[in-house]
Amino acid sequence: MIETSDLIMAIGNFGFPIAITVYLFYRFERKIENLEKVIMELTQVIKSYGRG
Repeated sequence: MIETSDLIMAIGNFGFPIAITVYLFYRFERKIENLEKVIMELTQVIKSYGRG
């Protein structure tokens, strides 16, 4: 059985890195979504130049 003090120490040791990781994943996800949008717009521009 895990002691309460061991559990609190584990959360203290690993809680901050986990929080930072979740924050960075969230930011990267937003940036990737923005990049996907720009790539789709660029694809449309390239296709329109091919028709002209």
